[in-house]
Amino acid sequence: MNAIHADAVVIGAGAAGMMCAAVAGQRGRRVVLVDHATRIGEKIRISGGGRCNFTNVHCGPDNFLSENPAFCRSALARYTAGHFIELVQRHRISWHEKHRGQLFCDDSAEEIVSMLKRECEAGAVRWLTGTRVGRVERDAAGFAAHTDDGTLRAPAVVIATGGLSIPKIGATDFGHRIAKQFGLPLVPTRPALVPLTFDGAAWAPYAELAGVSLEARLQCGAGAFLEDLLFTHRGLSGPAILQISSYWREGATVSIDLAPGTDAASALVAAKQSRRSGAAAVLGEMLPRRLAARFCETALPDQRPLADLSDRALRALGDRVNRWEVIPNGSEGYRKAEVTLGGVDTRALSSQSMEARDVPGLFFIGEVVDVTGHLGGHNFQWAWASGHAAGMAL
Repeated sequence: MNAIHADAVVIGAGAAGMMCAAVAGQRGRRVVLVDHATRIGEKIRISGGGRCNFTNVHCGPDNFLSENPAFCRSALARYTAGHFIELVQRHRISWHEKHRGQLFCDDSAEEIVSMLKRECEAGAVRWLTGTRVGRVERDAAGFAAHTDDGTLRAPAVVIATGGLSIPKIGATDFGHRIAKQFGLPLVPTRPALVPLTFDGAAWAPYAELAGVSLEARLQCGAGAFLEDLLFTHRGLSGPAILQISSYWREGATVSIDLAPGTDAASALVAAKQSRRSGAAAVLGEMLPRRLAARFCETALPDQRPLADLSDRALRALGDRVNRWEVIPNGSEGYRKAEVTLGGVDTRALSSQSMEARDVPGLFFIGEVVDVTGHLGGHNFQWAWASGHAAGMAL
């Protein structure tokens, strides 16, 4: 293949890359969209249980983590959840809202991928799939992206290659390597929105509860969430843990209220005074019965009747229900993480355009950037907003 000349080369045909290419193409720019995968948009397809939680109606800057928290405000304000909903409706994709403002396709996430492809076609975007970019160089004429099939030349290059999460669908550190090559700083990366694990011996009493779930309130550092919690063989998962994992660091304690809105200590003392049955039965009215029984077994190994227990012992048990403090020993890592925390330091980028301040023509968008959303459609909204910002600037 001879060299292809374009106005912009977008590397990475995921959510952010396709949005950017479509916007720029429809503005009259000659865009080449290249991806190493032959089946693009895979992360869109697997999201939301195959129905794609494509945005959140409550999405705003407070739903994101970054070492530069104000950075995301501009892009999110200029391309909102409402804008993306309008696009979805224009393509006649039916959708529904679940709890906490999360929006999903009624049928399949494939509809979002097809919509983005059609938007790219409307902008005459040229596709190069199954094409791996080896290196990117810059000279007086602009950029040269060297691929397996030849060289792509353009005055602008957009890096939309995502983070390190879910390597089985092709995640790599390509974007981070390009940032380093051109002197942009990186915020250290770690898995986020990921299940947390515990030491085998310490977790043994709870491993048999795998599959038990309940609504709980979790807190760790600045993070606090009321969501569903799921017990697993290796630790804890579910939306509550995925949310709090973005705030957890090694050695930190996660505080869990297993009965939010209920004073478990007072309930136990009141039950003793009314001569009701054992502690497990009382806790079983506010927790799944298997969990209530296991909590009592670990806290009250002799299983004495309520009447034989001191108020102090009952209050200690109740306080543990409302403030169960656990220290994970790690996480399930990038293989099960939904997103990557950290990435290209946003202080090196323009919040208006996503362009590198010291490398004109080089843009970074989506998950490769140090902007990480909460669970529930926020990370897709960042992909749409950051892709739109770069597409409008090209």
